[in-house]
Amino acid sequence: MLEITCNDRFGKKVRVKCNPDDTIGDLKKLIAAQTGTRYDKIVLKKWYTIFKDNIKLSDYEIHDGMNLELYYQ
Repeated sequence: MLEITCNDRFGKKVRVKCNPDDTIGDLKKLIAAQTGTRYDKIVLKKWYTIFKDNIKLSDYEIHDGMNLELYYQ
């Protein structure tokens, strides 16, 4: 079980627990449930890498305690 922290530039931090074999789309749905925004409006980034919905967290080497950048489109 991973705990991932997502931080947007407005000061909102969201902590989400998920599994390494979950996809980025699953993670977005968990974030959307906590923030109240629609999951298709969420963009997750790390530095300049934009994460795609159908790729697993383990394929992107996302580990426990990692911070991701949360953007809205």
